[in-house]
Amino acid sequence: MPANASDVTPTPSVADLAQRAAAILVARKANDVVLLSLKGVSDMTDYFLIASGTSDTHVRALGSGVLEDMKKEVGQTANHTEGLAQGRWVLLDYVDFVVHVFHPTLRNFYQIERLWADAQEVPLTAIDSR
Repeated sequence: MPANASDVTPTPSVADLAQRAAAILVARKANDVVLLSLKGVSDMTDYFLIASGTSDTHVRALGSGVLEDMKKEVGQTANHTEGLAQGRWVLLDYVDFVVHVFHPTLRNFYQIERLWADAQEVPLTAIDSR
C-alpha cells in the first residue's frame, strides 16, 4: 500500500480509455471520428471507435499511433490487431472497446455506423493534442 494515498493513480474507465484513443486519432488528423456505445446493443464490446484516414499510409500511421500512444500513456495494449500492413481497414481490439480506422472508400462501402444504428453516439470529450 502506498505511503501517500495521493500517489495512487486511479485506473481509467473503459469510457476514459476509448476517449483517450479518440483524442490520439484527432491529434493525428483522423477524419470523422465517431465513438459508439454498444452497451445494451451487443455483448461483443462496450464501444466502437471509428475514424478515417486520407490514404493507406495515413490509415497505417493512425493505427500505429493509437497502439504506441495507448501503451506509452495508459499502459494498454491491444488484444488483437488486423490490417496494419495493408492500411485499408485497421482493427485494434482492446476487448472492451474496438478501434476501426478506415480508408475513406472502405468506410463508405461498409457503412459501419449504419450497421450499428441502434448504438448511441457518445460525444467526444477531453480531446487534446498531447
